Amino acid sequence: MKKNKYLLLVSSVGVIALLLCAAIRENWLKEWRRIQAQGRTDEGAIPVQLRQIVNPGLGISDRCVSCHVTMAPGEQETRGSELLVAHKPVVHDPTQFGCTTCHAGQGQATEKNEAHGEAPYWPEPMLGKPHSYAGCGSCHIATGVPEQEQFRNAQAAFDRLDCLSCHRVDGRGGTVRPDGGGMEGNDLSRAGLAGYNANWYEKHLQESAAATGGPWKDAFPPLTEEDRNLLRIFLRSRTAAPPLLDAKSVFFASGCLGCHKVSGVGGEEGPELTRAGEKDPGQVSFKDVPGKATMANWLAEHFRAPASIVAGSLMPPVPVPEQEIERLALFALSLRRREFKDAYVPKDRILVTRFGEREFASDGATIFGAFCAGCHGRDGMGRKLPGSGSSPAIANPDFLALASDDFISRTIRNGRPGRRMPAWVKEGGLRPEEMQAVIALVRKRAGTSAETDPKPARWVTGDAAEGKRIFESICAGCHGIRGRGGEGPALNNQVLLDAATDTYLMETIGRGRRATAMAGFDVSSPVRPALSRPEIEAVVAFLRSMPGAGK
Repeated sequence: MKKNKYLLLVSSVGVIALLLCAAIRENWLKEWRRIQAQGRTDEGAIPVQLRQIVNPGLGISDRCVSCHVTMAPGEQETRGSELLVAHKPVVHDPTQFGCTTCHAGQGQATEKNEAHGEAPYWPEPMLGKPHSYAGCGSCHIATGVPEQEQFRNAQAAFDRLDCLSCHRVDGRGGTVRPDGGGMEGNDLSRAGLAGYNANWYEKHLQESAAATGGPWKDAFPPLTEEDRNLLRIFLRSRTAAPPLLDAKSVFFASGCLGCHKVSGVGGEEGPELTRAGEKDPGQVSFKDVPGKATMANWLAEHFRAPASIVAGSLMPPVPVPEQEIERLALFALSLRRREFKDAYVPKDRILVTRFGEREFASDGATIFGAFCAGCHGRDGMGRKLPGSGSSPAIANPDFLALASDDFISRTIRNGRPGRRMPAWVKEGGLRPEEMQAVIALVRKRAGTSAETDPKPARWVTGDAAEGKRIFESICAGCHGIRGRGGEGPALNNQVLLDAATDTYLMETIGRGRRATAMAGFDVSSPVRPALSRPEIEAVVAFLRSMPGAGK
């Protein structure tokens, strides 16, 4: 009995000690309490208490402000530790939108690791500082973004034309200069969101003509149409998130939409990417990912070597410099598209999701970069892809000299069944004017127009049996038995043979394609004989005789 009393006493003391330790830890040793204890205002110390931002419309309850006190409502004057620093000026008020809306993480946690989402199995870790702009994609979908080269040219034009002498953009420019030049004009950092006067150029010309001196006379010369177009691109891209727009321009130059859909637009060979930034790190393997196990590192390594990260992937490595790999990872992280009540859905997102406005610009360079460059190369001169051989060099002058606009248009519309080339007349595909923009672009780049063909589409009358013999002995090595394709493209393709004229096939065989394995058969080489015109006609007749070939 006495032993039991001692045991009860010891256990009671132990429980009291544990409760005392827990109380001390909770009320004095919590990190957020230590941080708040350093907080001061002009009136003295701030109250140490649990703080939070609650916004039912956004579905958030963020306690991040228990540490980052100066981001809580009415606490901006607090000072103290390095964590008690006010949020830099942004489009949205953090005291209303909270922290996790943009930065992700676990809003209701009060311990650093848990709050930052670094706890095991938390599916939404906080975005790191280099990728903080990816959070804008939770709500926004910037529209009309051009491909990378135009985007960079537009930025360079704004600097080259000295627009910063009067206008402030992303913290630069817009101040009176020591020589008396410049002035404080409108801040254009958010022109793409807030809008701007479409007739600005005419008004600027009037001001310049009326001025007798000063910056209006010295810093505003007449502009060419090309420069005005570059400035339009620049102004439209000012959404207070320059790194994200830069990353999106890289995405639209890398051909990703050829295989993947974003906002319902793009190819169907790869997975949908609209919400790729929400991928749960607990559902992927970091075994072959160097560095810290973050989704940013996983995405970057996936762009470098897809098959080493996702077993069986047919996606080719993205052939861009390392800096652009990081930008692609930033853009992929931004594809979050959280669901919000209508009052919080921004205009740009409504334009894309409900009215079908494009996220990309409508010019040929952007369309080609976004949809075609992944297979055909950024220069249009083709790429060798795993599992499907080489993709054609559609910017090859020899091809463009023989291919009519109608032939190219039908190829884009109907694709190549059995190959990676999809039909782009479909839901989520290309619009007619976008296809024409691509055709105009490749012709402009090659500087070649299609030759006039006075002959009818079908005029060859050669011997198909002789053509089969020639094809099997000379052509099948590249184009495969019965034209099924190999190193060279498949020729028993109904869509190809339906669109191609006999002249196109004849001249392609005779002339060949420079800078490709397809040499012309009008002349012989050390490894193969030349073919006469009747023999080439026989080969074309054989191609036309294949089952399902175009007649």
